[in-house]
Amino acid sequence: MPWIYLLLAGIFEIGFAVGMKYSDGFSKPLPTAATVVAALISLYLMSQAMKSIPVGTAYAIWTGIGAMGVAVLGIFLFNDSASPARLGCVALIVAGVIGLKLVSSS
Repeated sequence: MPWIYLLLAGIFEIGFAVGMKYSDGFSKPLPTAATVVAALISLYLMSQAMKSIPVGTAYAIWTGIGAMGVAVLGIFLFNDSASPARLGCVALIVAGVIGLKLVSSS
């Protein structure tokens, strides 16, 4: 169950980051509220995951999920660059997240 909490925390981390873009500097009430809710849910789920998963592993995977998710959504939602170098770096993040999961003792 801790790994499911961590995966969900990462997904809400993506929602938090994308929500900040849509909130326009926290000037739009609905996107701002959604951003705050996503952040709180993400932090709660992360705290539950860290009961069993080592802090360094949990934090690295949480931020990795967030980084790769936001990078991918940025390409589709905000017309961010999809250069081969950028996609290669996202692939390295994915490899790192998978590697951390494989070597984790939990």
